[in-house]
Amino acid sequence: MSRATDRGPVIDAALVARLLRSQLPQWADLPITPVMPGGWDHRSFRLGDDLIVRLPSAAAYAAQVEKEHRWLPVLAPRLPLTIPEPVALGEPGQGYPWHWAVRRWIEGDAATQAGVNDHSRFAQGIGSFLAAMHRIDSLDGPTPGPGNFFRGGRLATYDGEARQGIRALEDKIDASAALRAWEGALATEWPRKPVWIHGDMSAGNLLLRDRRLGAVIDFGLMAVGDPACDLAIAWSFLTAETRPVLRSALQIDGATWERGRGWALWKASIVAAGIARTNSVEQAQARRTIAEIMAEC
Repeated sequence: MSRATDRGPVIDAALVARLLRSQLPQWADLPITPVMPGGWDHRSFRLGDDLIVRLPSAAAYAAQVEKEHRWLPVLAPRLPLTIPEPVALGEPGQGYPWHWAVRRWIEGDAATQAGVNDHSRFAQGIGSFLAAMHRIDSLDGPTPGPGNFFRGGRLATYDGEARQGIRALEDKIDASAALRAWEGALATEWPRKPVWIHGDMSAGNLLLRDRRLGAVIDFGLMAVGDPACDLAIAWSFLTAETRPVLRSALQIDGATWERGRGWALWKASIVAAGIARTNSVEQAQARRTIAEIMAEC
């Protein structure tokens, strides 16, 4: 049996092997290799050459597996980039309490500044992908809530955290300007029909092939709602030169763009201030994001 920690069961290759033997024996003899670096929300293991096993790491993330299994096949034919393909849905068992997923392995490297060969084309690719998501019928799609940490919902959900983060950084940034930017974002709302959102458009979920954007992964936070949260990538990865490319590709209005900057500011401020669980690499990235935002304030 897999022993438990405060966050949930210990998830390792041995557990994956037991789950496969008991539920999906056709793959039980394939090699199992942890995917590094590991994520917070899920633990991932390469299964042979063509598959990947993903297991939620805690109860807060458990519902994401079934949601992706239901909706990824609906979205995939309508999108211009590769997204994860569900192959099987595992059941709780062997001391592991939640559903787990087997997906098709997607080749590619997580996007980095040095890895992208044409940053304008990269920004255009993000914009084309998000625009395609927004055109997909959102009827009956999953709504924002605790299960996806309110991505696609109201930015005001994180008002307290954002203000706390900004105050904690007041000796490093112009906190007054940051608060004005935050309050300006809070003053706007999405007035139109909800659209599909990815929920976590970060560099780690954008895969490069031949140094070009080729795939988007990790749809656990997807929902139908306000698209502003997906725009945070404009400040967390893009630059002043390439942000307009993304905005033009999406033909996004000024208020939604402002909320997108608000989402970026919230996340970056709590990471840079050490309020959110993080590491040194993510803190450095958060400081870069804040610098991009403050250059516009």
